[in-house]
Amino acid sequence: QVQLVESGGGSVQAGGSLRLSCAASGEPLSIVAWFRQTSGEEREFVAAIRRNTDSAVYAGYAEGRFPISRDDARHTVYLQMNNLEPEDTAVYLCVADSTTGFLNPFSSRAYDYWGQGIQVTVSS
Repeated sequence: QVQLVESGGGSVQAGGSLRLSCAASGEPLSIVAWFRQTSGEEREFVAAIRRNTDSAVYAGYAEGRFPISRDDARHTVYLQMNNLEPEDTAVYLCVADSTTGFLNPFSSRAYDYWGQGIQVTVSS
């Protein structure tokens, strides 16, 4: 059974930074991603990182601002969020999957495992 535990959220002023962590336990994961959701809105893809190739993909707004990385020794994936804007305020969710086949990283429905989510609030 896989468990994902997010940490590192909180409140910050515009222009500030936060680093989110997603600690995983259980079976090996092939891909870990971050999505975000605001009240009443669809979940929005942020970034994803694959284990085998170490390749990462990003949403346009996250490219260059929110680098994703992983520490395999700590079984943890990080999302470094820089130059935050009030529009980045959301609940951020860590998701993952262990499939070795094709998976569309941009679709939240593709992932089997979900964290509880963590609030990020950016004030102007």
